[in-house]
Amino acid sequence: MKAKFEDIPSVKGTSSFHAYRFQVPFFEFKWHYHPEYELTYIVKGSGYRIVGNSYEQFSDGDLVLLGSNLPHTWTGKLDNTVASDAVVIQFSKEFIMPFLGWHESNQIKQLLAHSDRGLRIAVDELLVSNIMELPNIHGIDKILKLVWILEEITKRECDYIATNTFHNVVSKKNELRINKVCTFLQNNFNQKISLQQVADLIYLTESNFCKFFKKATGKTYSDYLNELRINEACRMLVQTEQTISEISYACGFETLSYFNRVFLFKKAMTPSAFRKKNSSEV
Repeated sequence: MKAKFEDIPSVKGTSSFHAYRFQVPFFEFKWHYHPEYELTYIVKGSGYRIVGNSYEQFSDGDLVLLGSNLPHTWTGKLDNTVASDAVVIQFSKEFIMPFLGWHESNQIKQLLAHSDRGLRIAVDELLVSNIMELPNIHGIDKILKLVWILEEITKRECDYIATNTFHNVVSKKNELRINKVCTFLQNNFNQKISLQQVADLIYLTESNFCKFFKKATGKTYSDYLNELRINEACRMLVQTEQTISEISYACGFETLSYFNRVFLFKKAMTPSAFRKKNSSEV
């Protein structure tokens, strides 16, 4: 997928690296990349995380480390009751390199080398509390805290996110096209949407659109759309008292039987079982 370049030096000012709290009504689709490494912790929010050629759901407590120039985005639906919230830490190779020349830093060096595919990191209270503190720390303590966080991550279980190293090729045209399509789907997935309708958005034939979309997201168009719809259905099953049939149609499925079939495939349980299980955990 082609992504937009994000100019981090222009926003970090005189700081050696950028660490900030990011609070918005919801995470908008913004497919982008930057030379800096990025550590992102989701305090509150849910939706889809796309990293390289990986497309996965995320929720509260998601922590990932992304390598240099690895394209990514988080996207979620507006929830009027809870704002989306994240802590983002971005640091350059030039900043971290002086720390990697020592024998004691070998584990951090390996960690950053593996981050070129993106890493999903297991969290605990100690690690999270230090990540949450970082945006409010200044001076040399800020640098020492980041190094400590990276060292702690080397002791945690980490899983690759992307299936292979992703080499981004910049193209303004394709960046605009995929952002336009995904934003449209995010805003209209509960409506009846034809393949021709989305293909027309970016002036492609249906066949060429399908090829473009699969290459861009790693998902077929229909699977991507179903993911959006099922994610919303999960929210409604837990947060509303609407019937399963009502939820099915509210999320854009034309028949209840198809909704049940897709839900079972995606969640390995029926909608009623999902509601019972998750309502009991609230």
